[in-house]
Amino acid sequence: MSQDPHTIRVAFCDLNGVMRGKRLPGEYEDKLSRGAIKMPLSVVNVDITGADIEDSPLVFESGDADGVLLPTGRGPMPLPWLGSDQPLYPMELRRTREDAFGADPRAALRRVLARYEARGWSVQAATELEFTLVDDTGDELACVRNPLNGQPIEMPEVLALSHMDAFDAFLTDLYQGAEEMGIPAQTVTSEAGVGQFEITLDHQDALRAADDAWLFKALIRGLARKHGLAATFMAKPFGDDAGNGMHVHFSIWGAGGQNMMDETQPGGQERLHAALAGGLAAMAGATLIFAPHANSYARLVPGAHAPTAICWGEDNRTAALRIPMGGPQSRRIENRVAGGDTNPYLVLAAILGAAIHGIENDLTPPPPIEGNAYEQDLPQLAESWTEAIDRFESDPIMAEIFGPLLRDCLVRCKRQEVEMLSDVPLDEHWKTYLDTA
Repeated sequence: MSQDPHTIRVAFCDLNGVMRGKRLPGEYEDKLSRGAIKMPLSVVNVDITGADIEDSPLVFESGDADGVLLPTGRGPMPLPWLGSDQPLYPMELRRTREDAFGADPRAALRRVLARYEARGWSVQAATELEFTLVDDTGDELACVRNPLNGQPIEMPEVLALSHMDAFDAFLTDLYQGAEEMGIPAQTVTSEAGVGQFEITLDHQDALRAADDAWLFKALIRGLARKHGLAATFMAKPFGDDAGNGMHVHFSIWGAGGQNMMDETQPGGQERLHAALAGGLAAMAGATLIFAPHANSYARLVPGAHAPTAICWGEDNRTAALRIPMGGPQSRRIENRVAGGDTNPYLVLAAILGAAIHGIENDLTPPPPIEGNAYEQDLPQLAESWTEAIDRFESDPIMAEIFGPLLRDCLVRCKRQEVEMLSDVPLDEHWKTYLDTA
């Protein structure tokens, strides 16, 4: 029996995907649903270092007003990396108990999903999260050491079971921790980067999928530290190595349990193509969502296993949007653009908001590509961080998906981060992003 004082944690997701919240006496558990926990609304819009955004309308202009934290319905959840019994209650930041807050990322995804619900549809989604184990004990970021012999791992071990054997204690605890937290962890693979792994989470309700991706990133980081390691979701931990992505799969389902993109059913192919067309139409404007940090753009280079061209293909991993193998009845779309350093709520909102935009407007995509997308003359994602910010700010589909307050907050945040990092050498960016992105 733990002798620690009973305390709880409450946390919500800021625009950068960082957990922010409070530790409270256990007696607050019965008060959470009544909105007893307050939080400044401005906290959703701090920069990656946790600093206020200069001239933010949420700070001095509004008196730095409080919002209300309300439980998402997911909790109490154990935090397996801690040595104390300190459950977490995931929360959503609201203006009041009754009123949503336009800059809260989770609320943004809920608004998108409401557009599907208005048609009697639901969305199932799954994520594939890549992360890299590293050694951050020195002045420079280094390759992780093999726990079995203490030697640096200097070569990629694609799908090598021996690589997973070396980190078996960590991976076993990760599966156990995911089970305790109710996160449906599926396949673990050793990936193309040095010390890189990918873990897939099972298909489920899209909002829960975003919740799980956000929580799972915290679990991976926490357990890595518990094992004397460091885990990062930085898009490009090492300039000459593979980057970390977060691939998102989704499908649309009717009230009767039918796949609404089933090409053997009336209207199924048209919906599939319209959803693809919406995703392509929104992609340039959504680059900032898929690549939110300075380091993100080191991953988005041709020929580096991260899509850069705005296109779709059938079972083609060089395309931004991929239709995986499988029969027509199991049709789903995979978006391969997002980095591992992203906010899962904003990523799913952008992907699903673009798809429903395409369906609502009966858009038609170009033909699928064949062969290597990197070698073809195709429209491209925003090529730089500053270009991505400008495109996001002016894009009409992003305005439709996210609304004015969230877009204004995110643009202000990113422009402040551009200025903040402008004098920081690229090889020192990891000190900002290692534990935050």
